[in-house]
Amino acid sequence: MIGLKLLLLNGPNLNMLGTREPEIYGSETLPELVNAVRGYAADRDVELRDYQSNIEGELVTAIQEARLWADGILMNPGAYTHTSIAMRDAISGIDVPVVELHISNVHAREPFRHKSMLSGVCLGVIAGFGRDSYFLAIEALIRHLS
Repeated sequence: MIGLKLLLLNGPNLNMLGTREPEIYGSETLPELVNAVRGYAADRDVELRDYQSNIEGELVTAIQEARLWADGILMNPGAYTHTSIAMRDAISGIDVPVVELHISNVHAREPFRHKSMLSGVCLGVIAGFGRDSYFLAIEALIRHLS
């Protein structure tokens, strides 16, 4: 589908990419990652807007506002994956497909990371493919919306 508009949401601590646990998350910074994802999207005629926040309520507001313009959302919710009923309710309250994504394989990590409060209301979940998780999420949304 040509001309899709997607929102890329990055949650708490993702602003620390490149310095926070590089053995898990890599050495690429968030601006570098977003730039690569934006280029990938542009090559597919997809407009990508991005937003990062460490504040749960700001992410909820971004999800709610996306219903007015976005065809889909790709979201790395960070630690809010495991705790945010507010984000779950926001996703449930909009008619926009959301792909939950993670850089690391959360299921191969600490037990508390194995449970997502969000995946049940998302189109799907992509985890463990590093930066490629973002590209795979774009592809999933393109295919779903086509």
